[in-house]
Amino acid sequence: MSSNDFQDGPGPDSPVAGDLEPDPVSVAQAIVYRQLAASAKSRLQLARKLAERNVPEDVAEAVLDKFQEARLINDADFADMWVRSRSQSRKLAKGALRRELAEKGVDQETAAAALEQLSDADEEAAARGLVERKLRPGTNLGDKAERDKVTRRLASMLARKGYQPSQAFRIVSEVLDAHTAPDNGQPLSRYP
Repeated sequence: MSSNDFQDGPGPDSPVAGDLEPDPVSVAQAIVYRQLAASAKSRLQLARKLAERNVPEDVAEAVLDKFQEARLINDADFADMWVRSRSQSRKLAKGALRRELAEKGVDQETAAAALEQLSDADEEAAARGLVERKLRPGTNLGDKAERDKVTRRLASMLARKGYQPSQAFRIVSEVLDAHTAPDNGQPLSRYP
């Protein structure tokens, strides 16, 4: 046996020796399939991933067009799913969701349509739930300095989630007022 019997890949005289360069369309399709199998993506996210992998722009556009024609890429469906998921899991406000969709390449009109599924009441209920959950039991809300510190901490948390400052301070104030007993200024116990 010669050493050529155990070589890696085709030999130099093989008819497939010149075909070592993969077809860019096949490479692009494989990348898109892999990305979509992991999670839904917007067209811009997929285009960026193809560019990262050095897929020629014209090939990337052609592949993405075919995937869009086959309805495997749909920015409106992606935006609806994204808003539903992020508003439930992270309790993000419309402003934060709008920014995230813009970063993902979803146009303003499509994002606005997706955000319509969130009502102002839903957004406010989510904010109240967050404040209730983050309010530490045993906090002395009768002490003005302590109450101010808690208010700033909770309002900042809501602001990081995209809530408007005026809305955040109002909701925090209302929740804190509800947790303060009307007769003696002491916090109500959260436990029976």
